[in-house]
Amino acid sequence: MARSYVREARRRVGPKRERVAPILDALAIEHADAGIALTFANDLELLVSVMLSAQTTDVNVNRVTSTLFTKYRRPEDYLAVPQEELERDIFQTGFYRQKAKSLRGTMRILLEEFDGQVPERFEDLLRLPGVARKTANVVCAERGAAQGIVVDTHVRRISQRLGFTRQDDPVKIERDLVKIVPRKDWALFPHLLIWHGRRICDARKPQCEVCPIASLCPSSRVEPTPPG
Repeated sequence: MARSYVREARRRVGPKRERVAPILDALAIEHADAGIALTFANDLELLVSVMLSAQTTDVNVNRVTSTLFTKYRRPEDYLAVPQEELERDIFQTGFYRQKAKSLRGTMRILLEEFDGQVPERFEDLLRLPGVARKTANVVCAERGAAQGIVVDTHVRRISQRLGFTRQDDPVKIERDLVKIVPRKDWALFPHLLIWHGRRICDARKPQCEVCPIASLCPSSRVEPTPPG
């Protein structure tokens, strides 16, 4: 896309800081049911679900955890079986050997340093094996204490299309987003973009003609209505 067109499109829809609030409002109405798709009953199950969700779908994770969480209820349970058995139990999530190793390492640290509880501090979550920034962000957000903005493929794509960032690296994208998205919306923002990406703003065929934020998006394929 020509740079001159991009500049003109951004000029037409207005500055990004002024568009964030109306975009959030419109998406909150369009996707009133937006929320995390993983199924969990407590902090430990949340952590495990997010760790297992890497490189697979939430539907697949929920299918696995529906039986997994009846067998593994405490950190001790993940260490009470051979790693090979845990690998078989999470096999369908993919990358099962590394995930099993990370789960066992995490449970060991939880027992040794946090009395078997999932730590509250973001920095402590990052010390757990298999827990990177995205996972820690999800856990904190779902506990009601968002420390940043979760950036997945949908958030990256739509943030770029909206002109909120020009970056490709998730960490740099997050840095751009936290500057313009109100902190109170840090947890909700990614849910709205993820659901919008699944339902309307498809990677290959975005449905701009039915998009509630087309008039606020510099990448919209809908022609603006001429004045007068």
